[in-house]
Amino acid sequence: MQRIGLTGGIGSGKSTVLQMLAAMGAGTADADAIARRVTAPGGVAIPGILERFGPAYIAPDGSLDRGRMREHAFNDPSARTDLEALIHPWVGAAIREEEDRCRAQGRACLVYDIPLLVESGRWRAELDRVVVVDCSPSTQVARVMARNRWPEAQVRAVLAAQATRAQRLAAADLVICNDGLSLEELEQEVRQAAMSFGL
Repeated sequence: MQRIGLTGGIGSGKSTVLQMLAAMGAGTADADAIARRVTAPGGVAIPGILERFGPAYIAPDGSLDRGRMREHAFNDPSARTDLEALIHPWVGAAIREEEDRCRAQGRACLVYDIPLLVESGRWRAELDRVVVVDCSPSTQVARVMARNRWPEAQVRAVLAAQATRAQRLAAADLVICNDGLSLEELEQEVRQAAMSFGL
């Protein structure tokens, strides 16, 4: 079973590509979705977050206050490091369970959706190939402003905190260009990539 790391900056269309690959028969493991699950009300990472950061970072429903934590982590890089240390072991365990399931199902590949693949520096050795969904920064800004209703300055702050486009492209074994494409054209690109994964 090939292990494929899928990454791309915010607004690149990575989630859309992941959905297309899943529809084509790939197993998928979404690190962000798992992270949201372990920081939801009653999530296994909540006690550690409460102990490290205090109740101010827990929302009234008992979940991680993501907006407040995002702002804190941008202003204090050590906070992001500490948060990742609390969440990543749980994410890793859930991903290993998904690997076991995909192997048992005889899938040709498992696609790991890892937004911070390049930034983390720890994933590359565990993957057979890295696929980067790429587009221009101006496209990223426009998409995120439209999708999240964020002001431009907030989107650019997130971009500045992520790996640069050049760093992601340098890490890529395969690039899916998602700039100015219709969904049908993007699907054609994804299908070509899927064929090389044995799908």
